[in-house]
Amino acid sequence: MKSVQPAKPARPAQPAQPGRSERSGRPVPQVRPVRLGPRSLAALALVSAVGVAAFVWPFLAPPASQLSAHAQDAPWLFAGLLVLLVAVVAATISESGLGPKAVALLGVLAATGAALRPIGAGTAGIEPMFFLMVLSGRVLGPGFGFVLGAVTMFSSALLTGGVGPWLPFQMLAMGWFTLGAGLLPGPDRLRGRAELVLLALYGFVAAFAYGTVMNLAGWPFMSTLASSIAFDPQADVTANLARFVAYCLATSLGWDLGRASVTVVLTLTIGPAVLRALRRATRRAAFETPVTFDAPAP
Repeated sequence: MKSVQPAKPARPAQPAQPGRSERSGRPVPQVRPVRLGPRSLAALALVSAVGVAAFVWPFLAPPASQLSAHAQDAPWLFAGLLVLLVAVVAATISESGLGPKAVALLGVLAATGAALRPIGAGTAGIEPMFFLMVLSGRVLGPGFGFVLGAVTMFSSALLTGGVGPWLPFQMLAMGWFTLGAGLLPGPDRLRGRAELVLLALYGFVAAFAYGTVMNLAGWPFMSTLASSIAFDPQADVTANLARFVAYCLATSLGWDLGRASVTVVLTLTIGPAVLRALRRATRRAAFETPVTFDAPAP
């Protein structure tokens, strides 16, 4: 009688390396919670074009135009318009696939960013929320990044009482800031030290760009009688450009440098852990798998 050998227990499957397939070891594309479609891209392009006009209108409007004559009112008009346009873009992107799991992740990251913003507020531009926006945009993509940046800035304004005509400009600028991180090259292949250096360089440059465009939003409010570096509706483009450069150097250079330095330091030190956590959460969320609910048992 032939004896029967007990079956050997099956070896547990080894987990695949992050971002690589199990068989070939090749990098696989990251799953993005929001994939921009034609409608989302069109809405985003529209709001960006209007936003650029809202920021740089002092250099585009002739001295004799009605817009320059209402220099104190123009930022308010653009602020109201940007609120509507940002809402349209958020709604359009949501319709393109912002499911319940993506909404939950959006809420967690926006709440974290809003809680980080007050830390160091008023102290040399120390704003740790910017590094979180860079890493989130990198992992979650440009579509999700734009919505995250706008929602985070809106939430933090409610938390800190920073609601005013500058808020729509901040929402749009932060949306651009986070969207740009999602457009950086090598989202599926670039890893390790090279990726951290890329994100740190982007965070440094983008932090200065954010401060510059926000200066454009508040600069027309200044009166020419109060300072020689304020916007002058009667001056030509060259003179106002020189005034604006002097305004940035005199008022925000230190803040922008502090913001950029903190972003670089946090990206290089705790960035690897945050990137791993974001990518792990993205894989486990399985955004492309629809949420279904079983019918209750009779």
